[in-house]
Amino acid sequence: MAASYDGASEYADLIEQEMRKIGVWSDVRPPAEAFQSTRAFFGDTMSFYQWLQFVLLPRIRAIAAERGTFPGRSQVGSYAVRELDGQDEASELVQLLSRFDKFIETAR
Repeated sequence: MAASYDGASEYADLIEQEMRKIGVWSDVRPPAEAFQSTRAFFGDTMSFYQWLQFVLLPRIRAIAAERGTFPGRSQVGSYAVRELDGQDEASELVQLLSRFDKFIETAR
């Protein structure tokens, strides 16, 4: 299972690197109320990029650090395909998130 935690940390780093590369990383954290969303991917309170940076990546890193339990599946890649359609600069990020979905399904 240690390899799964290392793999998850590596994915988090790769996702962050790609977000920085395409210029969507932010130094500004969303307001506290943005984290109160009950919708998938916080679609009503954050952009997809904000959700990746401020919700998904910290969660991946926390699970890896705490040796916690991964979810049974991930749909972040599928959502990225829809959300980032037509944004050519995000194609590598979409592919990376799709690979992350497959990783999560085998990490348990």
